[in-house]
Amino acid sequence: MKIFSIVLIVAGILMLFSNSFSFTTKEKIVDAGPIQISADKQREVNWPTYAGGIILAAGVILLVVDQKKK
Repeated sequence: MKIFSIVLIVAGILMLFSNSFSFTTKEKIVDAGPIQISADKQREVNWPTYAGGIILAAGVILLVVDQKKK
């Protein structure tokens, strides 16, 4: 539980400073027997800034609850 809460805290902090990330995927355009044509496609994942705050708060709450159980 402690490791999960730390991962949430780190992810929340990263999400607060960065609103998106992008990556490239290869997609097949034509697949006709031995002939294959593919293209690179740029994709982007966006999230609102408050989502990072919510994840950060959830990680802190889980960490505090885990400490109180002991």
